[in-house]
Amino acid sequence: MHLRRSALNRSALAATSVLVTAGLVLSGCGSKASDTDTAKSDSCVDTSGPNIKVGSLNSLSGTMAISEVTVRDAIKLAVDEINSKGGVLGKQVQIIGEDGASDPAVFAQKAEKLIKDDCVAAVFGGWTSSSRKAMLPVFESNNSLLYYPVQYEGLESSKNIFYTGATTNQQIVPALDFLKEKGLKTLYLVGSDYVFPQTANRIIKAYAAANGIEIKGEDYTPLGSTDFSTIVNKVRAAGADAVFNTLNGDSNVAFFKEYTNAGLTPQKMPVVSVSIAEEEVTGIGAQNIAGQLTAWNYYQTVDNPVNKAFVAAYKAKYGQNKPTSDPMEAAYVSVYLWKNTVEKAKAFDTKAIQDNAGGVTFDAPEGLVTIDGENHHITKTARIGEIHPDGLIYTIWESPGPIQPDPYLKSYPWAKGLSG
Repeated sequence: MHLRRSALNRSALAATSVLVTAGLVLSGCGSKASDTDTAKSDSCVDTSGPNIKVGSLNSLSGTMAISEVTVRDAIKLAVDEINSKGGVLGKQVQIIGEDGASDPAVFAQKAEKLIKDDCVAAVFGGWTSSSRKAMLPVFESNNSLLYYPVQYEGLESSKNIFYTGATTNQQIVPALDFLKEKGLKTLYLVGSDYVFPQTANRIIKAYAAANGIEIKGEDYTPLGSTDFSTIVNKVRAAGADAVFNTLNGDSNVAFFKEYTNAGLTPQKMPVVSVSIAEEEVTGIGAQNIAGQLTAWNYYQTVDNPVNKAFVAAYKAKYGQNKPTSDPMEAAYVSVYLWKNTVEKAKAFDTKAIQDNAGGVTFDAPEGLVTIDGENHHITKTARIGEIHPDGLIYTIWESPGPIQPDPYLKSYPWAKGLSG
């Protein structure tokens, strides 16, 4: 049966150098990165002066810029707020910004520069899993810290990375549970051709097999692709109950325009996206995506006092027409979690932060979040949202409270073997 919008509304209760690290991309899925030997390289972080340096590493150019510029802006907002209140351990935070250029190899190079040449105490950034996996050995070999702000496919942990976006059991699994509860029996999978969509779809297929859901088709396209006529025709012919979308970047613009032009609507065949937030809705055009669904942990419309203050501050700094979104909120949160951990540890060095991270909290715009000291992920509230014609996303379902991170899906019998 098709998932009707009316039913959803009643539910009131997110190629190039991707191959540079092909070995990492393939071996990283299901690996515990911190199980490898971490070189205890000497840090050049200077804590003797009035400032402490941190890195901001985001794609400001290329196919991912549509998503990552706003993450950079959120990092700066958090730093400015922290500095206005006295900084961290009495030091003003200085941002060293770099452009990852939507290229995993560039991310790795710039991470090395930030750590070794700029001597930053931590780096905030990355988006695609390919960029994260390219940076991971850089942070481990230099014993430095990356705060990664985007939902991802899970099956990974590292002592040198803090994951402040959702892992699979905090986004994809709740989305599948939601669809199952609505009577969905068939799915079509569409994604970008790199590690996150491929691994996420492995998980989705394992869930589907255990829950009586048929996968009607599975297609991938390179990051930055703009021709979706063939894929959309295949989706339409398959007649699935819904599409699960793991496309990233500006490919979503072309996909949803083609989807709309083909006469596919949320009523006929809804699309559930896990990488489209308010910023991307603006680029896609609300008229091409209104009524479609997203699975995230935060929306601009989350109704609590902390979020209202956050949205007001962001718009005051960057413009009233600038929306907030899940990844940029997670980036904003990551800066505060770093600050709170440093202040708990009373030190900026990597080991002190690692030793003191467990249990650190922050009253975030999305709700209270807490760092898990074992896997370096954080608790997250899952939310299913519907995109409205005003370009904003409104919650139609949310989890009863924050979900503990389970990056290896150990608590799900159907996921056995995925991380091996």
